Amino acid sequence: MRCLYVDLDGTLLGAGGAVTRDGEGKFTLLGVRALEACHRAGVLVVAMSGRPRPVLHDDVRLLGLDDYIFEAGAGFAVDGEVHWLAEPDSHERIAASGAPDLLFDRYQGRLEPHTPYSDGHEVSHILRGHIDVEEACALLHEHGHDDLRLIDNGEAHHRSDALLALPSVRLYHLLPAGISKPAGVAAHARARGLEREECVAVGDSGEDLAVAEAVGATWIVANAFEHAPELRGQLTRHPNARAAEAAHGAGVYEAVVTTLAQR
Repeated sequence: MRCLYVDLDGTLLGAGGAVTRDGEGKFTLLGVRALEACHRAGVLVVAMSGRPRPVLHDDVRLLGLDDYIFEAGAGFAVDGEVHWLAEPDSHERIAASGAPDLLFDRYQGRLEPHTPYSDGHEVSHILRGHIDVEEACALLHEHGHDDLRLIDNGEAHHRSDALLALPSVRLYHLLPAGISKPAGVAAHARARGLEREECVAVGDSGEDLAVAEAVGATWIVANAFEHAPELRGQLTRHPNARAAEAAHGAGVYEAVVTTLAQR
């Protein structure tokens, strides 16, 4: 392993988006120890997140990282130099297309903007709620939005009163059709001169699982299956995917230590 691609929210980060908390809010250093183990082994760590570029730039600095993939594959940074994979004004184009309003109208009471965390996005529209993604994509297709895709990017930790009746709340990204985490990982790896087999990914969503096509191995942390049990069945579609026994940062530590021990 020469590179670890790690998702942040719901994966490396625990309650409140803290690297020093587990899913229940208890103090832990296992996520930090995973980063330390990679540093000692000479493994590059890259954050892959749905967070917007300016926010992620500051987040990775606090984590001691140099490289990151922002807005679920809209672009990536190598040693702070940004490389775009989507047009930076895609956010405005998507808004003008009417696609977000189409989704909000159809799924009223089940979908809303992920405010205030939706601010600052340059490419994607980030939404929260609980809907059928395949059904929503069919709706977009029906209304001529074939240039867009909707992805599930994991559990949301914030909801408004309008969504209190939902059993759980997920995060969704409305993106240009060609943008994805797997494409972002593959582009970053090419820029760094990395081979697929040299890379490992850890995440908590279906989009993170799809990164398996771009790396040698992908791990899904245990807490992902609590909120999206269908993910466990989807693991079989990827022979290089594996379920961690531990959740959040402890799951990242499990993936890193296991992979390094096998090396």
